Amino acid sequence: MMAADSAVSNRGENILAESDDYILSPDDLSEVLTAGTKESHDKAENSPFVKDFLRGRIKRELFKLGTAALYYVYSAIEEEIEKNKNHPMFAPLYFPSELHRRDALAKDLEYLYGEDWESKISCSAATQPYVDRIHEVGRDDPVLLVAHAWTRYMGDLSGGQILKKVAQRALKLPPTGEGLNCYHFEGIHNPTAFKRLYRSRMNELEVDTETKKKLLDEANLAFKYNLEVFTELQKIGKGIKEDTGFHAHGDMGGDISKCPYYAAKMAVSGNTTYACNFAKMLLCQSTVQVILATWVAAVAGLAAWYLM
Repeated sequence: MMAADSAVSNRGENILAESDDYILSPDDLSEVLTAGTKESHDKAENSPFVKDFLRGRIKRELFKLGTAALYYVYSAIEEEIEKNKNHPMFAPLYFPSELHRRDALAKDLEYLYGEDWESKISCSAATQPYVDRIHEVGRDDPVLLVAHAWTRYMGDLSGGQILKKVAQRALKLPPTGEGLNCYHFEGIHNPTAFKRLYRSRMNELEVDTETKKKLLDEANLAFKYNLEVFTELQKIGKGIKEDTGFHAHGDMGGDISKCPYYAAKMAVSGNTTYACNFAKMLLCQSTVQVILATWVAAVAGLAAWYLM
C-alpha cells in the first residue's frame, strides 16, 4: 500500500501508471458502496430540487443557500479528516491539496454574499444533523469517514461537473469560474484517473465484511442527509419569487429530456431515444437551422453545377 502523502498533484502520469491495470471485484469496497447505494443515489438524483437544477431552474438565492450548506458540510468533513489523517484506515485517502473544498467554497460565498459573507450565512435545519453526524463519526469511529469522503468528493468530481455547467449558464456566472470554485479541482488534472486511484486506495484498505456493511450503511445515511438538504431547499424555493429571467437550456417545458447536457449524456451512453431528442433539440435552434440551410444550398449549388 502506497503512503497517503506520496505526491499526486501535477503527477497525472503516475496516477495512470498506478491504476490502469487495476481489476475491480464485486467484493471491493468501492464496488460494494457503488452497488449498495444505487437506490439512494437514484432518489437523490431524481429529487425535485436536482431535477429543477438540471433543467436550469435554479434561483440565485437558492443556489447561495445550497453553497452555504456545502460549506458547513465540507468544513465538518475536512476538520475531522485533519484530526484523523494519520489513522491507518483513512491515511491512504488523505488528499488535501487535491480534494479539500472548504477554501474554495469560502471564495464562492464571498463572491455570492460579499466580503462579510460569514455574518450572512448560517447552518440550516436540514444541514445541521448532517454536520453533527460527521463530527460524531470523526470522534467515535473514524473509519466511517471513508463513507462520507467517498460520497461527497467522488460525487462532486462526477455529477458535480454537470451541475457546474448548468449553474454557470442559468445564473449567468462569469466564465472565469467565480461562484463555482467548489467544482474546480485545480490539483486534479485527470479526474478519471484520480477517481480510479481513489477507488484503488479504498479497495486496499483492510476491512472485514462487518466493516464493509457499516461503511455501506454510513454511505446510505450520507445520501439520506443530502436528500434532506435538497428537500429543504426545494421547500424554501417555493417561497422565493425571484426569477433569473434566463433558462440555461431554452424552453424545455418541464421536460428534462430536452436538456442538452442530459440528452447528450444519454446519447453518448447509447440511448437512441435521447440521441433522437438531442438531434431534434439541435434542429430547433435558429443558428443550427441557418447553418443547415446554408449547407443544403451549397450542396444544391454544387449538384446544379455538376449537371450543367
